[in-house]
Amino acid sequence: MIVCSCAAVREQTVRHAIAAGARTVAEVGERCGAGRTCGGCEPLLEELLAEAAAATAVTVATAHHAA
Repeated sequence: MIVCSCAAVREQTVRHAIAAGARTVAEVGERCGAGRTCGGCEPLLEELLAEAAAATAVTVATAHHAA
């Protein structure tokens, strides 16, 4: 799925940018170009960032609880 039409950036590319350390819309834009032109995709980028942050929080909590 195309997330950013202006830069033709796919969801998987955004997910890779997030996995590589992007934590904000601006950082995603720096890594893959999404969200840097019109801003129309920013809500979806924020959703993907929040999803990744939630998944990380669950992983950390589970690992901490298991230790």
